[in-house]
Amino acid sequence: MNNADIAKALFEAFAAGDAEAARQLCAEDMTGSQNGGPEMDLEAILHFALAVKNAAPDFRYEDAVRSATETGFVEEHRVLATFGGGAQLDLMVCVVADVEDGKITALREYFDTAAAAALGAALNPG
Repeated sequence: MNNADIAKALFEAFAAGDAEAARQLCAEDMTGSQNGGPEMDLEAILHFALAVKNAAPDFRYEDAVRSATETGFVEEHRVLATFGGGAQLDLMVCVVADVEDGKITALREYFDTAAAAALGAALNPG
């Protein structure tokens, strides 16, 4: 599986809410961050992905543009979802990843935090 295939499989797993499939693509010590924020470990990333899928069962990625790099991949995509109460998410995201020995070792995700407000509200109601 090349790095672009790994990217495609990872986002398919996230969209399906399949934590085990996502885990199989990642190194045990994988780290991730959003907008340069604090690092999250693999379990925190999987927990977040499942929380989003549970809050918005129609959560999906569209219009993906992915490129393999020598050290990983870069993918830009739209994140679309409808949350309980009808709030809509339509967010452009760019993900930069490192891959070593066929496993993702780092994910760095970048997005407009103002455009992600519906996501924050859905995950932190009240």
